[in-house]
Amino acid sequence: MATHGVSSAKRASSAAIVAVGQMCSTDDKADNLRQVEELVRRAKAKEAKMLFLPECCDFVVRDKSQLLCLAEPIDGQLMAKYRELAKCHQIWLSLGGVHELKASGNGEPNNKTYNAHVLLNDKGELAGVYRKLHLFDVQTEEVNMMESSYVEPGNSLERPFVTPAGRLGLQICYDLRFSETALLLRKLGAQILTYPSAFTYTTGKAHWEILLRARAIETQCFVVAAAQQGWHNPKRQSWGHAMIISPWGKVLADCGEEALCVATAEVDLSMIEKLYKSMPCFEHRRNDIYSLTAFNLKLPNAEDAQDRAFANNTVDKRTIFYESEHCYAFTNLRCVVEGHVLVSTKRVTPRLNGLNCAEVTDLFATVCMIQRMLEKVYGTTSATVTVQDGAQAGQTVPHVHFHVMPRRNGDFGHNDQIYVKLEDHSENMPPRTLQERIDEAEKYRVYLQGSS
Repeated sequence: MATHGVSSAKRASSAAIVAVGQMCSTDDKADNLRQVEELVRRAKAKEAKMLFLPECCDFVVRDKSQLLCLAEPIDGQLMAKYRELAKCHQIWLSLGGVHELKASGNGEPNNKTYNAHVLLNDKGELAGVYRKLHLFDVQTEEVNMMESSYVEPGNSLERPFVTPAGRLGLQICYDLRFSETALLLRKLGAQILTYPSAFTYTTGKAHWEILLRARAIETQCFVVAAAQQGWHNPKRQSWGHAMIISPWGKVLADCGEEALCVATAEVDLSMIEKLYKSMPCFEHRRNDIYSLTAFNLKLPNAEDAQDRAFANNTVDKRTIFYESEHCYAFTNLRCVVEGHVLVSTKRVTPRLNGLNCAEVTDLFATVCMIQRMLEKVYGTTSATVTVQDGAQAGQTVPHVHFHVMPRRNGDFGHNDQIYVKLEDHSENMPPRTLQERIDEAEKYRVYLQGSS
């Protein structure tokens, strides 16, 4: 029997009811949609602001040959029906893993799909998409599955999305076994982590609840995990037990082994704030000794942008085109070559030897990402990446920063002239206007958004 965690007490303004769904998908898409519709009705009747649906809520195939026939693009007919459901019932939907038809480079269908976690708002609009990073390639006595044979892995972690329940970090099923992404999402501001799944019966019985509670405890986040349950076909059985877990690791809701079920719980963000103060684990992390950095993150929300200090100078936020946890990239006042940009640290630090481990790791990852972006934007195959560490090395602004410059044939008479140009550029080159730098930054932002 499902357990529910919503009390009748007056709810705080920082609290919202969320619903977690459990179902048993088959290769009958129409029947699966009817199950989703029923779960939506039940969640709305329980006054839930959000409903979390499991991985494979669209379908589970009997045979891989069905996959490409049943899969649809994100803008396909089935997604249109999901969007209409969200809009009609005015409820946010987490579609925890649909088979997204992947187009190849020439526009023809590919032989693989993405496992895509799609987030819809209560107006039926697309609020976010995460494509599963870790694919379930496992061979044991009980389980033999090679997800990578028919699914293309995603290429980036998504920043948490703002929802009525809190900032939501999207994951899918097997991602649950990788604590690194959970910790990164928490560092990026997640208050809720979601792991919609179709856990096998064998692995679910052994590890499901333990892993969910571990992710909640170590990140100090709520965890919501929708689940598939029962026999999808004669060859595949899922564990069930869709759950909602508190940041303290307490099970707030459990759908048990019911075939079609909605369980609800109150997500009270004030609980997180109290926990942060009483047990500030993330403040105790030894960033001077170890680090964890995400590569290829999407752009942060525009409303979070702010001016940044560059030694004693202020960098206008409109000239900043990318930010990571510890760094930011911005357009240059004086350029040695076209596309010459700077990457600096958010913390004002004069030299490299003043950076901690987390800043060093994040800085270099960001520099590499920006270098790759510039080469694609300008169609080049080479770049000069350099840092002037100290006044005697030519550093004119006492704040760690890298110069990233896409290179072309004939830039200079001989290659080393670029270092002479760097030394001279602060005095002899005319400064560019603020508008020129803003326009260039916008070009990069558009590219980064389009490549995500």
